[in-house]
Amino acid sequence: MVDDQYVIFVRNRSSSKDATSRSVIAAILLLLYPIMIGRAKGLPESSSLVQLPRSADHKTKVVISVTEFGAKGNGFDDDTLISGTIIAPSDPDIWDGLDPRKWIYFHGIKQIVVRGGGTLDGKGQNWWSRSCKRNTTYPCRHAPTAITFHRSKHVAIRDLTVLNGQQMHIAFTSCSHVRASRLKVTAPAESPNTDGIHISGSIATLVEDSTIRAGDDCISIVGNSSNVRVINIICGPGHGISIGSLGKSNSYSQVHDVKVENSLISNTENGVRIKTWQGGSGYARKIVFRGIRMSNVSNPIIIDQYYCDSSRQCQNQTSAVKVHQISFIEIKGTSTTKDAIKFSCSDSSPCEKIYLQDINMSLESGGNASAYCWKASGFSSGLVNPPSCLTRAVVGLINQNVGSSKKVEVA
Repeated sequence: MVDDQYVIFVRNRSSSKDATSRSVIAAILLLLYPIMIGRAKGLPESSSLVQLPRSADHKTKVVISVTEFGAKGNGFDDDTLISGTIIAPSDPDIWDGLDPRKWIYFHGIKQIVVRGGGTLDGKGQNWWSRSCKRNTTYPCRHAPTAITFHRSKHVAIRDLTVLNGQQMHIAFTSCSHVRASRLKVTAPAESPNTDGIHISGSIATLVEDSTIRAGDDCISIVGNSSNVRVINIICGPGHGISIGSLGKSNSYSQVHDVKVENSLISNTENGVRIKTWQGGSGYARKIVFRGIRMSNVSNPIIIDQYYCDSSRQCQNQTSAVKVHQISFIEIKGTSTTKDAIKFSCSDSSPCEKIYLQDINMSLESGGNASAYCWKASGFSSGLVNPPSCLTRAVVGLINQNVGSSKKVEVA
């Protein structure tokens, strides 16, 4: 048994005048793939706790209706779903016969609040040891995301810690009006593919006031996401804050209207990054990185249109995701790589309308950093150190909105 208390609340905030909305809480299902829920400190075991043994004989998923735990859904009460600590089985074989991508999974929910103060522990160590990223002799296999919200609207998640995810920690896929606040994600720097927060196909998403230490991107924003704001994040170790990857396997992807602001990135393999595969199509545009402090970061400012996360060499292709209207503003700190600014853009679809303002990056070891550009055009203003290497754009060509973000409408 564990000693920490963990509480998840589910709140329906609908008007009492709307019978349909009032009843939505009864339809909420929390799919708990194999779980171990320990008794909270000082609390007796009760019907509000579910405990599944570690034995492989109990390989099954559990569907829990929140109404069985006293959820009222009247728009006023805080509805307690589970009091306890949620721990995943440490043995990956328990997922045999189940969906290996899921652990805790919310699907098709409107108006949900998940909050607490305790910890979800994915017990990912055995998953990592079997990863093909760790050992190329192993086959590449899917691993669960610790907690996923899919096709859900008006979602709020706050005041939670997620540890040692089997793969990704928190994912929002095909969601809208999401607010993620005061979260803590922790996994070792060497843990493979353990993105902190993953946003895919989602709109109107706000991630704020959170600390993420992971083995992959602290935050990844991928295809068909828009109106995303990331603010006041502490990131590192990890792979930084990324747009992408986009365009894998000749796919179409689009990401637009994203702002990443007022954050600290330290001890990471990348800083703020846009990464696309050769052969893709679509676009990444109207993206602003502003007010970022960096310390001991490799590749602090990077656009990579030749991204290739494959054991085999990627084929050269002419089509590419279009990258344009990208702004880097007020970014300061230290780089562990000589090129603190690196824009490697496509020959056939160059990066355009790139804007640099008030950049001051030096080498962590002391001395001056440099900038590298290939097929990238735009302009700079204010102090830019290292000096900009952008091909000068036509005056007046860039007219992108880099002002203060409008408040994202969320749950």
